[in-house]
Amino acid sequence: MLRIASLGECMIELSESTGSLEGGGLNHDGAAAMQRTFGGDTLNTAVYLARSLTPGSGQVSYVTALGDDPFSAEMVAAWRREGLETGLVERLSGRLPGLYVIRTDAQGERTFHYWRNAAAAREMLRADREPDLTEALSGFDLIYLSGITLGILDADSRERLYRLLETLRGSGSRIAFDTNYRPRLWRDQAQAQEAVRRTLALADIALPTHEDEAALFGDGSPEATAQRLHGLGVGEVVVKCGATPCLVSLEGRQTSVAGETVARPVDTTAAGDSFNGAYLAARLGGAGAEEAAAAGHALAGRVIRTKGAIIPA
Repeated sequence: MLRIASLGECMIELSESTGSLEGGGLNHDGAAAMQRTFGGDTLNTAVYLARSLTPGSGQVSYVTALGDDPFSAEMVAAWRREGLETGLVERLSGRLPGLYVIRTDAQGERTFHYWRNAAAAREMLRADREPDLTEALSGFDLIYLSGITLGILDADSRERLYRLLETLRGSGSRIAFDTNYRPRLWRDQAQAQEAVRRTLALADIALPTHEDEAALFGDGSPEATAQRLHGLGVGEVVVKCGATPCLVSLEGRQTSVAGETVARPVDTTAAGDSFNGAYLAARLGGAGAEEAAAAGHALAGRVIRTKGAIIPA
């Protein structure tokens, strides 16, 4: 059985409801009604990867830190119901998960507002945990992480993460990375560039979004992104381009793969995360890269028709 681990942060997700309350989603005080779920880029990908695997072919573990509060307990219970392995979720006394609120416009585009500075996940790679994680993840087939994983960690924790990835890759694990650039997580652009470059140098598969790469590195095209990432040593690159075809680049060949056009997306939250999950599941199952990209598009197309990061199974 394949063993896969996704490293990162999951937060409490609040989204404005458009239900049947008076005032079109407002409560009696005139405030927007909120629906509470949970989400985070690497958790979203872990869930969709687990759902997309052929049953019995693999186990997906989620690696993070949470608090000892009721919301953290609800998260872990929900992940277990999704079939995720949670033995590497550390529970920290007195800590809480982060929180974010989603506001979605008429076109399905969303804006996020975060409360995460003291989130427990920031402690997931503190010094005393490094040896245990290295041992626990030894022999895993695939390790997945994102630029948000990097961004929530302090400088010392990022160094420990690089050592962890280098050790795991040296022992045969493959590393998959979505650069997922969020400027608010970084001191400045140069700090983010250095962290992303160092991680890409350890990655076998890169799943960036061109919009992020243009913002962070000034790439003028998906082809420029793929060329730059290959230059850092990444063998397999898939550049996501929103509603337009993605670019699959490996083994000296580049192919554009289109997905279904969704005329009226409800909520684009987790579109890229779900693409990544379906893509990686297909590749782990033996599919070619173009076929895997088509699977990614198909799942993302379903996800953006539903409100929230994780759609009903």
